[in-house]
Amino acid sequence: MAEKSFKYVIIGGGVSAGYAAREFAKQGVQPGELAIISKEAVAPYERPALSKAYLFPEGAARLPGFHVCVGSGGEKLLPEWYTEKGIELILNTEIVKADLASKSLTSAAGDTFKYKILIIATGSTVLKLTDFKVEGADAKNILYLREIDDADKLVEAIKAKKNGKAVVVGGGYIGLELSAVLRINNFDVKMVYPEPWCMPRLFTADIAAFYEGYYEKKGVNIIKGTVASGFTKNDNGEVKEVQLKDGRVLEADIVVVGVGARPLTNLFKGQVEEDKGGIKTDACFKTSVPDVYAVGDVATFPMKMYGDIRRVEHVDHSRKSAEQAVKAIFASEKGEDIEAYDYLPFFYSRSFDLSWQFYGDNVGDAVIFGDHDPASPKAKFGSYWIKDGKVVGAFLEGGAPDENQAIAKVAKAQPAASSLEILAKEGLEFASKI
Repeated sequence: MAEKSFKYVIIGGGVSAGYAAREFAKQGVQPGELAIISKEAVAPYERPALSKAYLFPEGAARLPGFHVCVGSGGEKLLPEWYTEKGIELILNTEIVKADLASKSLTSAAGDTFKYKILIIATGSTVLKLTDFKVEGADAKNILYLREIDDADKLVEAIKAKKNGKAVVVGGGYIGLELSAVLRINNFDVKMVYPEPWCMPRLFTADIAAFYEGYYEKKGVNIIKGTVASGFTKNDNGEVKEVQLKDGRVLEADIVVVGVGARPLTNLFKGQVEEDKGGIKTDACFKTSVPDVYAVGDVATFPMKMYGDIRRVEHVDHSRKSAEQAVKAIFASEKGEDIEAYDYLPFFYSRSFDLSWQFYGDNVGDAVIFGDHDPASPKAKFGSYWIKDGKVVGAFLEGGAPDENQAIAKVAKAQPAASSLEILAKEGLEFASKI
């Protein structure tokens, strides 16, 4: 079996790997020093496209159109770019063993990769209903979305079951975005989730009421307070029905499941310090093991703004943490320090004609402002979260770029808030004064 050695190795080929590669190039990495090892078949790409434009019936996004770093307005890094920079892109290669003590990785094919410095960018994997032993969850056309292969299966199913019936299990990011895109593909869509409202980890009941009302208006049938407890198959082994815990049975040609994800840290268990479900790092994404860094979904890092440690699953953090780690690696080699990572939490989503952004922390009391009537032709509204007399979080639906920047500034500055009533009345005007 082959053995290869590199100065730097990135394990994982997602968003973080692509942004790290760009930063390595900026920092002057030499040809042959860096390798990216990915189990996917393609160069790093902007994952958010998969739940949006990739599934559109017309004008769908396809590679090479959304390779990194186009998602943040940067250069598109095609496979040739890596070749030009002397960065080895090792695709279709799954690492099955990591020995951090001997600085070696072993692939499923038995190849060994040695490194001096490792960046763990393995990301997350979706939770599957088969993990929970749900009856019939192995039926064909019960689909998940994480990687481009998953998206291709979904595209095929949408074509094969044209204008059919879809059941979306889960009321979070994936559930909301895929329910919208399935409706755009003219499917009859039912969305099922156990919580009292959608996106409960971020949305308040008031915010969720708008999106649920809007989705219903677009023809998505929302079923709350229950879960999928089983599935029946047809003679071809394809899903036919979804059984709900409350006794209802839903017909389905396609089932799409979005019930969460877990960080891929198994390879490193017992070798590196962990916390809050991820690999614990400092503000430069160094782990407890010398010469090993962890970025993106797998990293549990110090949140300077809030004085605690957190793990963040979002593309914005995947990009920025990767860049921070690479800057730290090169600074360390020169005996220099860099500024601690000072991350402002940022989440966003787009579906139908809607587009929202959130910055900061959704803790404390929340107040809603603006037009949040789902029947409005052009609804525009927002929310602030207030804790200890300060505005700590801000949300805006339908904002212009300058307005989104204004709410980001609010979340960063954490200005004093005199009262919920005044904030509700002032709305965006409050943000524009910061």
